[in-house]
Amino acid sequence: MNLNYSEEQTMLREQIQKFCESEYDFYKREDIVKSDSDFDPNVWKLFAEQGWLSMPFSEDAGGLGFGAIELSILFEEFGKSLVIEPYLATVVLSGSILDKSSYESKNQIIEQICSGEMHVSFAYAEVNKSYDYSSPNTTLDSGNCLNGTKTLVLNGANAQKLIVSCSKGDELTLVILDSNTKGVSINSFSTIDGQSCSEISFENVQLDSLNIIATADEAKRLIDESINLATLCVSAEAVGCMESCYLKTLEYTKGREQFGQPISNFQVLQHRMVDMFIESELAKSLLIKAMLEVNNNSDDMFKHVSALKSYIGKSGKLSAKEAVQLHGGMGVSEEMMIGHYLKKMISIDALFGNADYHLKKMS
Repeated sequence: MNLNYSEEQTMLREQIQKFCESEYDFYKREDIVKSDSDFDPNVWKLFAEQGWLSMPFSEDAGGLGFGAIELSILFEEFGKSLVIEPYLATVVLSGSILDKSSYESKNQIIEQICSGEMHVSFAYAEVNKSYDYSSPNTTLDSGNCLNGTKTLVLNGANAQKLIVSCSKGDELTLVILDSNTKGVSINSFSTIDGQSCSEISFENVQLDSLNIIATADEAKRLIDESINLATLCVSAEAVGCMESCYLKTLEYTKGREQFGQPISNFQVLQHRMVDMFIESELAKSLLIKAMLEVNNNSDDMFKHVSALKSYIGKSGKLSAKEAVQLHGGMGVSEEMMIGHYLKKMISIDALFGNADYHLKKMS
């Protein structure tokens, strides 16, 4: 097994790093979080110009044909800079469903996603359904009338189109519709890590057969693979957060003096930072294994992603908490990134199943 990144993949990482350093510093991020749109249209346009919005789509659909490895690299670097642009919602979740489906009009929508002109959100979660996405209460009746409510719809406020999971009779169904369709109501709110989520209700929304993306086994496969890829991506994002927590804490303790010497000289703090380093390296190893399995579309890819997500859920929050403690009171201030890493780790643990859920899923 080759564990080395290719020259092209290394160049991609360097490109993302340079962009985040020059165009997406912490103060830029804070301005975006406080804005009304919850993302920066100019940054999104730059994503399109860099080709990042086209990365995971097949070449037949006008994309670059990259896979899970490149997406993991992208999200790992996004995690280091706490990028909040809605890449996960539009490109990973919604985009992968469209790209892998047999939906006739998918290429036109994917083309608009790649150019940065369109946002699409996937409405899959429902209240009191936990992490069960295969039996939604949202219904599509025999006359193709959609009724129900979805929650935690990532980037729902900015999406021009919505992909919705629903039940038509006894069959799982995926439909796509314009977000401004009559009968659709959207209530948006911010998550703990500064991203935008929505609760979306559908009341007698009239659709037709052209709105149906997939049914039955195809719909279940598309949902499972999309959620699995998204879980890998947010886990890679967590790995980036963990590495940054360790490096920023190491830098801080070298410059912070107590009793006439840097606090990094104190052995008890050295042990805690070594623990953070070990947790980060173990998470990287699990990430490499999981992304290779997903990239190869292996039979065990779901199991390896669950192993990664379960580990990330506990070790990621632990590393972030240690970083906050070692920074002292400054660690919880809004003006420093450290506290925001902890918020991000809490959010990532809750997305697509927490640590306990994925641990049970493996057994």
